[in-house]
Amino acid sequence: MRILVADDEPEMAMVLKALLKREHYFVDVVYDGQDALDYGLSENYGCIILDIMMPRLDGIQALQALRAKNVATPVLLLTAKSQVEDRVAGLDSGADDYLPKPFDNRELLARVRALTRRGGGYTPHVLTAGNVTLDCSTFELKCGSSCIRLGNREFQMLELLMRQEGRLISTGQFMEYIWGYDSEAEINVVWAYISYLRRKLEAIGGNVRITARRSQGYLLEETT
Repeated sequence: MRILVADDEPEMAMVLKALLKREHYFVDVVYDGQDALDYGLSENYGCIILDIMMPRLDGIQALQALRAKNVATPVLLLTAKSQVEDRVAGLDSGADDYLPKPFDNRELLARVRALTRRGGGYTPHVLTAGNVTLDCSTFELKCGSSCIRLGNREFQMLELLMRQEGRLISTGQFMEYIWGYDSEAEINVVWAYISYLRRKLEAIGGNVRITARRSQGYLLEETT
């Protein structure tokens, strides 16, 4: 899952990024409210963490603009402003939660987990497609007694395919969701990871395959 962090303090932003990456999230970082709005409009995120005091647009303005565009991504306001009036203003503007600085890392992660669960209803930790399961907490891909632990990007790619089983996902969508807008990775990295996953699905005896549709993208479908 990808999370957007918007904070104009580089040190705080990097702390948040490191903390979330340790929990296997993919993280994009921006440093002002206008970039937070631009990135957030893509709706490629499971959660957005917004500071309030930022240049160009403040967090409240960015949040209001996102909600005005019907972006429903869960938003956690993370800020040094902790007065009741500030919390009420943030929540009334469309925030899903509010956590004042300084914060306990464990509480932040717990709130992020709660928001990402809430964002799309119940999200199972074990995904199933055909005779294959993917454990989202351990990154383990299983079929019967066979088990392979996936790398981070392999997991993110297969998770997306399994959650969207039967639906086409374009190469561009993979690039945006997994590598991010600012990545310097070439587009052929998607083809390489698709190849890795195909081999691993075959190795464990899975009856699902990743099918390519020319000029459209990839989808996961069960074989007969």
